[in-house]
Amino acid sequence: MTSENMTNTQEALTAKAGQVHYRFEKVGDVDIFYREAGDRAAPTVLLLHGFAASSYMWRDVIEALAHRYHVVAPDLPAFGFTQSPPRGQYEYTFANLTKTIDQFTEQLKIDRYAIAVHDYGAPVGWRLAVAHPSKITAIISQNGNAYEEGLSEGWEPILTYWKDPSKANRDALSDFPTPASIKWQYVEGVSDTSAVAPDAYTLEGAQISQPGMADIQLDLLLDYATNVAKYPEFQAYFREYQPPLLAVWGKHDPFFLPPGAQAWKRDIPQADIRFYDTGHFALETHGNVIIPVICAFLDDHLQIPSDDK
Repeated sequence: MTSENMTNTQEALTAKAGQVHYRFEKVGDVDIFYREAGDRAAPTVLLLHGFAASSYMWRDVIEALAHRYHVVAPDLPAFGFTQSPPRGQYEYTFANLTKTIDQFTEQLKIDRYAIAVHDYGAPVGWRLAVAHPSKITAIISQNGNAYEEGLSEGWEPILTYWKDPSKANRDALSDFPTPASIKWQYVEGVSDTSAVAPDAYTLEGAQISQPGMADIQLDLLLDYATNVAKYPEFQAYFREYQPPLLAVWGKHDPFFLPPGAQAWKRDIPQADIRFYDTGHFALETHGNVIIPVICAFLDDHLQIPSDDK
């Protein structure tokens, strides 16, 4: 084989490894949409998005990791392109979301994986880790909280709803599952909003405007209280198992404050905690600096084939 042919072959293999595939996997009554890339023989990274996002938020991370890792990014039930039953026919709780994603990983025969989490994806990831500590190889949190000191004053009306889930308190949060609120979450705390592409929040606004979706999201918001109640259990997992952990945090997040990231040092002294001058969706504005940090962290903590090092 000539050097030119070898180069062409290598380029073709590299392109194939980086190809993203868009698939569905039927898990019970849920048809999970997911993005997958990379060699399935390589270490797996499971990417779990938050509210009101989808696997689309990880698009640049997937591209960066796909040449060295097997990357899987599902849309949670009630988000993105995943097709899930209407309210009343599926239990929209974080315990049930976790059950669905856990089964999803089993059906894809993913036995061990690193998790990268954001917002709502974090408690799903923490629940998976507590249930299957031996499966978790590393953790990356982009503004995915696990400590009460991370909860900002913006949670006050939500705390009121948790204490008294009356119609009045639920109605007081009616502007939460709206396109305007979603856009605000993307741009709040961002110094230059022209750096925030409109694609994600526009698509998510359309999704949340579908019939019945607002009530599903308010149900999940109510159930988020169960995650806070489990914080001590999650923290006990961190202390006992000491998973390699990287936190990449938008320090102007209106929901999850920097102390929530700094708190990991109590339980995982070797945790790598980094802050960026942006908001809740840090990857949207600072992906160019955060993604290399994620790549380096995974390269340091996951075993990859020696030829790729």
